[in-house]
Formats: sequence, C-alpha cells, structure tokens
Amino acid sequence: MRESMRAKWFLLYSLVFGGAIILLFSFGITESQVLGFAGVDRVLIVYIQLCIVILPIFILISTVRSVVGDKETSVLEYFLSMPVSLFSYFWGKFLGKLLVVFIPTMFAFLAALLWGLVKDLHVSWPIVGYYIALLFSIVICFLGLGMFISSIAKKVEWALGLAFLSWLTLLLFIDVIMIGLMLKHQIEESIIIGITLLNPLQVFRVASIILFDPQGSILGPSSFVILDFFGRENFLLFSLAYPVLIGLVLATSGYYLFKKGDLV
Repeated sequence: MRESMRAKWFLLYSLVFGGAIILLFSFGITESQVLGFAGVDRVLIVYIQLCIVILPIFILISTVRSVVGDKETSVLEYFLSMPVSLFSYFWGKFLGKLLVVFIPTMFAFLAALLWGLVKDLHVSWPIVGYYIALLFSIVICFLGLGMFISSIAKKVEWALGLAFLSWLTLLLFIDVIMIGLMLKHQIEESIIIGITLLNPLQVFRVASIILFDPQGSILGPSSFVILDFFGRENFLLFSLAYPVLIGLVLATSGYYLFKKGDLV
C-alpha cells in the first residue's frame, strides 16, 4: 500500500479527482439549475458521471500490474522465500489497492460535501450515503477485473492491453453496441435493456440517475422497463450488490488461476 501511494499514478489519480471537484465548483455548478438539479446535488451527479468514464480505467491500469508485474521483476519470488502464503499475498494486494483507489475518490467526494456545508447548501444525506456505497461497489468490481487480468496475463504489456480493451468494450457496450443492435435487428426493447444491464457501468449510471430522478424521466422509455421490473428500491439494492458480486467472483477466479499457474 505504501508503495502504491508513493507511485506517480497515485499522485495523478488524486489530482484528477481532486481537480474535477475544484473545476465543478469554479464553473459555478452549484449556482445553476438543470432538470431540477441544483447545489451539491448537481455537483454530485456530475461527479458521478465523470467517475463512470475515469474511475474504471485508472483502477484497471494500476491493478493489472500487481501480480504479473511482481512476476516479471522477481518480487513474487522474493515473497515466496518468506513465510507469506499465496492467499495473504493475493488478497493483501487486493485490499491494499482497494484502500489506495478509494481514498482519493472519497476525499474528493467529502470535499464537495464540506463545500456545501460551508455555503449552507442543501445536502441529502441518504443520497450521499448511497453514492458512497455505489462508488465502493464499482471500485470492487473493477479491482476484481484488474486482479483477474493480472493473474492470467504473462506480461505487463498484455495485461495493460487487456485492461484497456475491457474498459473500452464496457464503455462502448453502454451506447454504441446496444443501440446498433436495436436499430439493425429490431430487437425488443426489454431484451436490449436486460442485456445492457449486464454491464456494471450501465447499472452504475442508471442507479446514479434514478436516485435523483425517481420517475426516470431523464432516462426516457427505458426507465419504465427497469422500474416496472425491479421497482426503484430493489433496483438501487441490485446496483450495489451486482458490481460487488462480479468483482469478488473475478477476484476469486483470479486467485485460483494464480495459485494453480506458474508462480515465477
């Protein structure tokens, strides 16, 4: 963990999320109102939408080096010479990365809340609590994916390539691929939406909007399908549990592949 916090990527990562909050305030986001969102609420929803794009790639790039990087530099061989179990090594990496990634995100989030309190702006504390849990769930999801990629890759370059490809696929999967399928094959809307919700980024995005917009008017017709099937409260719970489940399954799969594969 100390090594990660000294790394240049951690400084850049902290500057990106801290700078994002500063820019949002400097542009007067809290003073304007769009679609009924104003004050700290609007800052938070814009910040969450930025996290959808930026957070996953930062997590993946920093995490995929963990195991395969230690193999290439013989650090893993050094660890194996000490009384450290493979379980402790792998999950220690996972928990360390979790703290290192989540801390800057939370600091930026708390900075927005502090500014709102100083300016005497309205702060919806239940929404704040849910957003923190939502960020935590998506962090675990992509940490699990990163550890899985790091376990199966033979070289750091391959791991970085797979990380970028995974991020790009999930990002494009949200809009381009699904819209293209719907237009070309005239697939039923409910099926398209169901397939789309397999993507944790899409679940993250929809939950962040539904939280502020209970009727789902911003999402358009797709919101009626989602809310009719799940219900608002059930979907918000699903949005927390689903990314965590994916992350833990991928991390566990990565651990067993790492344990059974070539360690040096």
